[in-house]
Amino acid sequence: MKKIVAALVLAGFAAGASAQMKPEDAIKFRQSTYGFMAWNMGKIKASLEGAYNKEEVAKAAHAIAVSANSGMGALYLPGTDKGTGWKETRLKSEFFSQQEEVGKIARAFNAAANELDKAAASGDAAAVKVAFGKTGEGCKACHDKFRKD
Repeated sequence: MKKIVAALVLAGFAAGASAQMKPEDAIKFRQSTYGFMAWNMGKIKASLEGAYNKEEVAKAAHAIAVSANSGMGALYLPGTDKGTGWKETRLKSEFFSQQEEVGKIARAFNAAANELDKAAASGDAAAVKVAFGKTGEGCKACHDKFRKD
């Protein structure tokens, strides 16, 4: 019971912190996280196309999974479809009116990132290649629907 109460208190603090966050800070945090995930995807791609380095792939895949599961939804505050973080946001306003679709895409991406993490931990390059493709498809699904060109 104490753990449940502590989790609820922490969730309340996190929600309060998100509510107080400036939109430009939320945009910066999510741009940084997506950039970090893209960098790690690039490391995996390079390893799959060259000399496979299972340790580096495992670290990169784990970083992607941790980022994907970090609660990034809190960084999509109302109004953050406009404004500047490190650069102008490319988030379409439709993101906020299609929350069911957003949730579906986010859950699929998180599941793919978790599978990539598991495949990379196994050291099986063929399994990583398949999981990497599915993770990339998860990125693309959101970009195609909710990212401005």
